[in-house]
Amino acid sequence: MALVRFLRGLLVVAALGGLLAVAVWFRGGWLPGSSAAPAASTAEERPGWQPEILELSPQARQNLGLVSRPVKLSNSWRSIIVPGEIMDRPGLSDRGVTSPAVGVVTQIHAFAGDTVRPGDTLFTLRLLSEYIHNTQSELFKVTRDIELETEKRQRLTQIGEGAIPQVRIIEVDQQLRRLQAASESYRQDLLTRGLSLEQIAQVAGGSFVASVDVVAPPPIASPSGLAVDASPPSDIVYEVQDLKVDLGTQVQAGQLLGVLSNHGSLFIAGHAFKREATPLERAAQGQWPIRVEFAEDDPTAWPPLDQSFEIRHLSNTIDPMSRTFDFFVPLTNQSRSYEQEGKTFVVWRFRPGQRVRLHVPVEELKDVIVLPAAAVVREGPEAYVFRQNGDLFDRRPVRVLHEDRLDVTIANDGSVAPGWYLAQGSAASLNRVLKAQAASGTPVGVHVHADGTVHGAH
Repeated sequence: MALVRFLRGLLVVAALGGLLAVAVWFRGGWLPGSSAAPAASTAEERPGWQPEILELSPQARQNLGLVSRPVKLSNSWRSIIVPGEIMDRPGLSDRGVTSPAVGVVTQIHAFAGDTVRPGDTLFTLRLLSEYIHNTQSELFKVTRDIELETEKRQRLTQIGEGAIPQVRIIEVDQQLRRLQAASESYRQDLLTRGLSLEQIAQVAGGSFVASVDVVAPPPIASPSGLAVDASPPSDIVYEVQDLKVDLGTQVQAGQLLGVLSNHGSLFIAGHAFKREATPLERAAQGQWPIRVEFAEDDPTAWPPLDQSFEIRHLSNTIDPMSRTFDFFVPLTNQSRSYEQEGKTFVVWRFRPGQRVRLHVPVEELKDVIVLPAAAVVREGPEAYVFRQNGDLFDRRPVRVLHEDRLDVTIANDGSVAPGWYLAQGSAASLNRVLKAQAASGTPVGVHVHADGTVHGAH
């Protein structure tokens, strides 16, 4: 009996060992994608390694919108992204129009949205100022006195030098100079009160002025000395932004009547935290170019924005609510106009309040490769690009130095060589096809079309 039990035990052990061997053989020989040997650390270290390749037909590339371009080395900047907004440039964008004297608004000639040129009439005021009326009276009196003194001197001159003392003529000349000085003073006073030269001439002739026109001021001069003007058309300078009075409103001297705007010169205000002050200061000192993303902007509807953006100055105060400080970048605006009902209206490309993203450079990266963000796909710590060779695309690992929402900067370490054609987008789609190939058990080196058709290696 003992011998029988021993033999039965041997048979059970042998059967279990056979089942284990069959299981190992089945897993290693029949399950796809499995290997008993550990994988090499890199693809190139595996014996007989072949790159994972996809073959895409021209129709598939068109469906993906796939474009390939040769690799070029260039210099790039590692940057930080700072939110911001467009704002009016103080002292240049807006200009208030004030009343020159006490009066009542009897007519409004330009309304919100209208465009005006320097010298165009904006308001008509009926004068109520006693001071202006008295000044007009004094100017008329002085003008009459000058005429009388002039006639007196002519009579003295006709009498002859021996008949009257020379001192009489000198006294008349001195009185004429005093009267002319008073006349010039009254004229200048009326001119600053809004009266035109023609109206002042009427006052001197005895026709007093009861109303005055308030006109658009001359163009605002920019810091460079050039007039801030709109384009096109070139003769439009101001847009009426807001009216502060109505018909019949009594206004005082210096009271604001309306606001004129010209958005040709603006500021981009970035909102940064205090810890970002040092790199922003370096960017301002080095005059490093800043890349600006304009929200809700249609670049195809406007001419190319051919200007460089640099930090002009940094604010030295911190907002107590947001705990941020501002820095300012000048922006030259673009505009166009249209006609309606005999009036001209202007449309600006960039408007105060519009949101932006500022890519502020903090470090220069030399001899690197810059690709669109969609040209690189990530799988955990790995990053890949796809090289094109005809209809074939093979995946290449790369090292990412810097990336943002638009671009990715990769190192020039030999993983990608200059002159190679790399796919500029759809890297995620191409990678999904490769993952589907691996999941289906297709051997490495076999080409898979976008429609899933499998072909042997070329």
